[in-house]
Amino acid sequence: MSDKQIYRVAVTGSNGQLGKELAFLVTKHPRFRFIFLSRQDFPLDDPEKMKEWTEKNHVDFFIHCAAYTAVDKAESEKENAYLVNATASGLLASFLFKFETKLIYISTDYVFDGNSSGPLTENAPTNPVNWYGTTKREGEKLVLNNNPNSIVIRTSWLYSGYGHNFLKTMIRLMKEKPSLRVVDDQKGSPTFAGDLAGAIFEILESDQFITGIYHYSNEGETTWFGFAREIKRLTHSSCELIPIPSSEFQTAAKRPAYSLLDKSKIKKVFGLRIPDWKYSLGLCINSIIQGV
Repeated sequence: MSDKQIYRVAVTGSNGQLGKELAFLVTKHPRFRFIFLSRQDFPLDDPEKMKEWTEKNHVDFFIHCAAYTAVDKAESEKENAYLVNATASGLLASFLFKFETKLIYISTDYVFDGNSSGPLTENAPTNPVNWYGTTKREGEKLVLNNNPNSIVIRTSWLYSGYGHNFLKTMIRLMKEKPSLRVVDDQKGSPTFAGDLAGAIFEILESDQFITGIYHYSNEGETTWFGFAREIKRLTHSSCELIPIPSSEFQTAAKRPAYSLLDKSKIKKVFGLRIPDWKYSLGLCINSIIQGV
């Protein structure tokens, strides 16, 4: 990659937590000119407007963060969730292929069924247990089929100081309630969206854009209860946390019981160093407290 060339990058989901974290880092990467697209700028339910935008705005990279992410609501809004996560992603990939634009599609650990006993590699069989996971898996397939210049990044338990997520919810509820019941039989690794944004920049800055599927989450493993316990410790909360099995916390969509991702591939290919989840959680909570 030339040091002098300026690269144009478009990002969907500009108001989401990953979009916000990418925007926070742009000044550190002066070789890239970013266009951040909101739902109004780039409506995923309007193929004609999507196509028109890609034809008028030629970019070198397109980072597709926007998605239908309401996991439980997806069970009753199946058509809409599929349109946004699968159909629109496939169309976007085909529009971009015409202009040789490189695409990064953000996916999820929910493409797995949770029955694994060890960290999941990119080649592990997918078998989603809810509709959201199904739509994201179909999105992966369509993206890779329609634009060979694509990278799919599966991530898990994403949180940030921006947007709606488990961290923000726990901080609020720990202030409001004397005790909380938190699921303790689902294993995975929380992922700080700021770290994922940094990894995406590493890929953009890389000499080679090696296509395919990659896994990215922070290092280490825990449960939702363990995640909440660390949030409690770092925020000095007095709220009592009670571990419960997922059978006691009924949701419209089933969650995979195990979704720990193996990150060996992305570390090797792009030379990434991935922080431990507790370290990154501490940084994120400090920035929230300081109002950064």
